[in-house]
Amino acid sequence: MIYLDNAATTPVRREVLEAMWPHLTGDFGNPSSHHEVGESAARALAGARSAVASALECRASEVIFTAGGTESDNLAIKGIALAAPRGRHILTTAIEHEAVLESCDYLCRFHDFEIEFLPLDNSGLVDPVDVARLLRPDTTLVTIMHANNEIGTVQPIAEIAELTRAAGVPFHTDAVQSAGWLELGLRTLGVDAISVSGHKLGAPKGIGVLAIRTAVALEPLLHGGGQERGHRSGTENVAGAVGLATALKLSTHSTDKVAAVARIRDIVIDGVLAVVPEAFLTGSRDSRLPSHASFCFPGTSGEAVLLELERHGIVCSSGSACAAGSDDPSHVLIALGIPPEVATTAVRFTLDTTTTEADAGEVVACVAGAVAALHSRAS
Repeated sequence: MIYLDNAATTPVRREVLEAMWPHLTGDFGNPSSHHEVGESAARALAGARSAVASALECRASEVIFTAGGTESDNLAIKGIALAAPRGRHILTTAIEHEAVLESCDYLCRFHDFEIEFLPLDNSGLVDPVDVARLLRPDTTLVTIMHANNEIGTVQPIAEIAELTRAAGVPFHTDAVQSAGWLELGLRTLGVDAISVSGHKLGAPKGIGVLAIRTAVALEPLLHGGGQERGHRSGTENVAGAVGLATALKLSTHSTDKVAAVARIRDIVIDGVLAVVPEAFLTGSRDSRLPSHASFCFPGTSGEAVLLELERHGIVCSSGSACAAGSDDPSHVLIALGIPPEVATTAVRFTLDTTTTEADAGEVVACVAGAVAALHSRAS
């Protein structure tokens, strides 16, 4: 099997499992308990928090462990907007993950916020000039994802952050897809809050993190015992936190490794466009995740292409795993101006560091065969 759906989830790394195992077995204490078993768990949690803080360029006190990227996005957007709003205006894009869009919609419906969508070019890129133009005195939050999960486009987050900082507006970025691939951190990007999910990095599902600057007020979503310094109540997932910290450290790829994956990605992109003349790349060619190749195949069905590829041992996807099973075309592709009937032909390949040139060649050949077979059946 050639697994090319790493944007949906990744296998748990052996090193991560080994780091977690003691905290699932003998060292099982509740970190809030005041005895040796609990204090041992508390030390492990503190160590994981410090390691994540180092990776995300923040203080340990600015790390909030969550159940995943969706909760991190919800906590950042609702929490910042409701804690100390300058007004009721939020800037975002129409191609955000559903966790961001639905959080914004909630604020609009129940708290009278105004959501404004930034313009995008046909590759899904935001122009910082438009951010500067649309920032208002009553803008209370800007939230723009670092890299898009469906089309791979990477936004100019650092440039936008300079504008929001000058305006005194908190800036959140969903970095679920970029973590491990791109330079990341509160200082590097200049943002106020970053969301990350463990299962995109080789950690288990059910653990995530929100890193948020101390100066930014945050209203909690979960109330109870006051864990995570009152930001997120509930007994902490110690093993998950240790796993996430380990995965973050292991997945910070060297420049050479990232370049090697990007080269194999380009073999897939160039090969598919050569063998399927009607196909086109979705997202930006230049400002793109090194592991991401996504296409539309007009005249086919994306799901049918997936089935053909899976018959040949290639596992990929037709877009966001969160929207799997829906008959609606991708909101991301629609926002780029792609007609609905073409948006349903999308297929996404997301690589990792184990993907080889031979794998890329096999993908190209199988895509050519799959599309040809589907056209033949339709004629």
